[in-house]
Amino acid sequence: MNRRAQGAQIERSARFFLCEKGLTPFAENAYARVGEIDLVMRDADALVFVEVRYRATDSHGGALASVDWHKQRKLIRAAEMFLMRHPRLAQLPCRFDVVCVTGALTTPEFVWVRDAFRVDDVYR
Repeated sequence: MNRRAQGAQIERSARFFLCEKGLTPFAENAYARVGEIDLVMRDADALVFVEVRYRATDSHGGALASVDWHKQRKLIRAAEMFLMRHPRLAQLPCRFDVVCVTGALTTPEFVWVRDAFRVDDVYR
């Protein structure tokens, strides 16, 4: 399986996992000039921008560690562009979650980090 297909499978698994937890899908692979948001979902009245990260092992710091301040800024800019394209959603509370996926692709394990970072923390 090539890397692109593997990534799509991991994101589908993460979407299914989040749906089981009560979130509702809104958009996938929301592309913006500055980057891409893997999943955009609704959690009650909140709009959730989800970054999905896969690591087979934690030998290089793990999936969550790979969402550094640089990646966070790209995600924030992509979310701003998404909201500009969907102005009616801009009034909703928003948050950034990270879903860390580990293990084999056939039996993935998930760690869901709700509200993983905030705009105010990234732009201090």
